[in-house]
This record gives sequence, C-alpha cells and structure tokens, in this order.
Amino acid sequence: MPFPTRSGSRAGTAGRGCPAKNAETMISAVYYIFLVLLCTFFMILSALALVVCYPFDKGRRVVHELSRILVRIFFAVPPRWRQRVIGREYVDRKKSYVIVLNHNTVIDIPTLYYIPLNFRWVSKREVYKVPFFGQYLFLHGDICINRGRATEAMEQLLREGKLWLSRGASVAIFPEGTRSKDGEIHRFKAGAFLLAKEAGVAILPVVTEGTNTLIRPNGLFNWGNRITIRVLPPVPAERVAAEDPHVLMQEVHDAMCSALEEIRRK
Repeated sequence: MPFPTRSGSRAGTAGRGCPAKNAETMISAVYYIFLVLLCTFFMILSALALVVCYPFDKGRRVVHELSRILVRIFFAVPPRWRQRVIGREYVDRKKSYVIVLNHNTVIDIPTLYYIPLNFRWVSKREVYKVPFFGQYLFLHGDICINRGRATEAMEQLLREGKLWLSRGASVAIFPEGTRSKDGEIHRFKAGAFLLAKEAGVAILPVVTEGTNTLIRPNGLFNWGNRITIRVLPPVPAERVAAEDPHVLMQEVHDAMCSALEEIRRK
C-alpha cells in the first residue's frame, strides 16, 4: 500500500482547483468544434451563392452578407460577449471607401463586419494557407498580396483595389502592415492612402479595442470579453484628391490614436 507523500498531498490540493479550469477548457473546445462545423456550412453556402449569383453580382454582395451572418452568429452565441459600435452614422452605405483600421489580432477581421458596408480585405499571402479562413478569403474575393515583393504588392493593391471600388465595394486595409504587439497604433504605410487618391474615394478610419483579449494566450476564449468599434468621420474624396497622401496618412494616424485613448478612458 503506497504511503501519502508531501508531493502527493500538494497534487491532491491542486487537483481540487482544476474542475473550473477543466470546464473552461471543455467549453472552449466545444465552441471551437461548433465554429468548424458552422464555417464548413457557410463555406459551402458561400460557394453555391458565388456560382449562382456571380453573373449579376460582380461585387459579391451576397457572399459578403453571408459572411456577416456568420460573424453575427459567432459573436451572438456566448451570452456575455458584448460589441459596441460608435459612429455608425458616419457610414454611407451608398458610397465606397478605403477603410483603414488598427490591427491587433485575427479577431479584428470578423469585428469589421459590424460596419454595414460591402468590403474586400487586403491580406498577406500567408493568411490564405490557414484552413477555412483562407478558403473564405478566396470565396469573398479578397486581395492577396506578397509582402516580400513591395513593388509588385503595391501595383496589385492599386490594380485590384480600384477594380473592387469600381464595382461598388469598399476596400479594408490595415495601414500598419502587421499586427501590433502592444495594442498601440504604430506607424502607417502609404498604400491605403495612395489607393484612395487614385480611385477618387473617401477614407473611412475605424478603431477597434478589445479584440486582442477575446482569445487568451493559452488559446481559450475569454467569455466576458467586450469589444468597441469606433467609426471616425470619413476624409472626403475631395480632400483625398487635394492633399498629399503622406500628410493625410499622418493626420488619420493621429486621429485614430486619439480615438483609441478616448475608448480606453471610458
């Protein structure tokens, strides 16, 4: 018969604190499985919609609306998740924009679907290799660029971005070019602003806060998470055409930084 030891006693004590953690792990695992099944269903539905609707829906509005429904389900099922949209009145659904938003995590992408616009993402090539996510980007018609070839990437951004804007869609870009590791908004790159100028459209700045806390570092969901989406007043197409893109870039950057600080204070 084995004798109890101090280490065994500590293990037993620690074990009593594990059920809650195990339950949280189990709930997150179940929700991940639910999301895989949900994404599979909507991916099939989106593929069918693309084939059926493409002849009269060059802007892929139907596919985009299916993505919005998917996102709504994703955020709606957990009862304590909250999303707050500020500044929705600045969005004109009849217009096309170059949307610029800060980037902290992959959750920024579904969060933008709370903005009532038909838009296409500009994403790095590596994202297309992610299971489910990459296939969705393909069906959605998003712009895939190779960041390792800057000149080619810029040419592709301008060419495909102007194509989608001419079809009545907006184009969404992370102007920082990569994720922020500390949650702050860092230096912008000029691509989004050059696209807006060449296409003759307004720039719509959007700031998000709370997306980087929805999934914890251990991969489990934070079931009490809060996300704020703040839409800033757009920069009119006339100003975009008249101003130097780099001057405008700095102005929008500073406005977004100020908006992020205001969100955090409230």
